[in-house]
Amino acid sequence: MPAELTLHGLSQHYGVSTTPVRTAVDKLIAEDYLLRADHGRLTINARKLGSTPLNELPAPPRDHHEEIMRDLIAKSLEGEAIFVREKETSQQYGISAAALREVFYGLAGSGVLRHLQRRGWQLRPFRQKDLEGYLKVREVLELTALDEAWPHLVDEDLQKIYDGNQLPRSDQEWPVIDDSLHEYLIAKADNHYIADFFQRHGRYYKALFAWDAGDRDSAIETVQQHREILGALLGRDHRAVKKSLAHHIRTNYALLKQQTRLKRPEKAARGG
Repeated sequence: MPAELTLHGLSQHYGVSTTPVRTAVDKLIAEDYLLRADHGRLTINARKLGSTPLNELPAPPRDHHEEIMRDLIAKSLEGEAIFVREKETSQQYGISAAALREVFYGLAGSGVLRHLQRRGWQLRPFRQKDLEGYLKVREVLELTALDEAWPHLVDEDLQKIYDGNQLPRSDQEWPVIDDSLHEYLIAKADNHYIADFFQRHGRYYKALFAWDAGDRDSAIETVQQHREILGALLGRDHRAVKKSLAHHIRTNYALLKQQTRLKRPEKAARGG
């Protein structure tokens, strides 16, 4: 078995909550593929096993939210405020209208879509000018957050984030990005107005960063910058931290440096 035959084990393996796992398990029990012992433990019904060996484990379910988000951000980079139709999109991704609507509301919360009454869903177009304006304000507020968070930093927390940023060990591997440092500094600053700005305006650009991190060279650069900032934080070199953090914020988005590169990245490796 690919995982422990429990609700928790299966939900961990497939990356979903226990609710759909419980539904699937109940159906498998009803069809006699699984048996539940008196003490509640699940076992496979040996009589239902076929003679053909299983060469491949079942693939984890598709993450429709991630897939749709990345496709819509790629479209937003074309700069047009197009309308996204529910019926066509649900057919394209093979999901129900209700499931798609749940994804769309989540993307609206991230600023990727806008829901217009009686008109449907409008895609937020990417504007280079908007990104540059956001980064200018972000730099000021995040450096202020750094100053206010400085007395409250915890080395164990910083080391964990540092370790979560991993460079690839070969040309075939991808880096692993842990970008939780930014939220950590804002939380430690405990400044309502700084937190409110990032809550209101940062979600779209965080989604954009997740798309942009699909470029391997950009992802490697991000990991290197994170480790430089965190190394200076662990050494309590305030001047070096401010310099590295400001540079990271200004250069974080490859789209800002390469304005004509609008092809969709292949994948992103993220952690934290």
